[in-house]
Amino acid sequence: MDREKLNFELTELIKTVIPDIDEVDMNASITDEYGVNSISIIRLIVAAENKFGVSFSDYELDLSSYDTFGDLAAAVSEKLELED
Repeated sequence: MDREKLNFELTELIKTVIPDIDEVDMNASITDEYGVNSISIIRLIVAAENKFGVSFSDYELDLSSYDTFGDLAAAVSEKLELED
């Protein structure tokens, strides 16, 4: 899977897990722009773990680790060892 496909699939996952979000800007602040809270990010990370077959450690579940959805995409990409 390339990075573009990952971003597309993650975008669709975001819209499913957080249905209040219609349009996803991977570079926008997830807390300021989308109102994502710690519970939402954990739900999203768990969904990403299931979808992409990756695993996040407990410390990686912290909302402060992700300023944007792009940061989450980068973390998943790193776990999948995708090249940019």
